[in-house]
Order: sequence, then C-alpha cells, then structure tokens
Amino acid sequence: MANTTSAKKATRKIARRTDVNKARRSRVRTFVRQVEEALASGDAAKAKEAFLAAQPELARAASKGVLHANTASRKVSRLAARVKALSVGATA
Repeated sequence: MANTTSAKKATRKIARRTDVNKARRSRVRTFVRQVEEALASGDAAKAKEAFLAAQPELARAASKGVLHANTASRKVSRLAARVKALSVGATA
C-alpha cells in the first residue's frame, strides 16, 4: 500500500485514468462490433456506414494511448478490406 502523499495521489490518478481508458476501450469495441454485425448481415450500405463511424473512434483511441497506433491501423485496414469485399460482392 502507498505510504507517501505523492504515491497516494498517484494511485488516485491511475484509478481515474483506468476508468477513462476502460470507457474508451469499450466504446471502440462497440463501434467495431457494429461493423462486424453489419458485415455478418450482408448489408453493404450499413457496413460502410458503421465502418465510417468506427474509423475515427479507432484513431481517437490510438491518439489517446488506449490502443497502440499500429493496432488501430491494422484494425481499420482489416475492416476496410472486409467492407470493400462485401460491397464488391454485392454489386457483382
């Protein structure tokens, strides 16, 4: 357990940051899940719309340090490829 005043304050700060980061991570997962569900349903328009909403959310999480920049980039790239494949398959 923390003994010094500065250590006690640090634990309070860490707890606050943890709560904020959990909320951000949960928000990102929700947006990604919406894209996944739209892809599973086969609705290309809905998937594209959900993807366009998820993209800035992933970028924001990366900029805030919740996700590593490369992780966010990889997720965006893979989702984009799947959305594109669905929309190409729908028009063909």
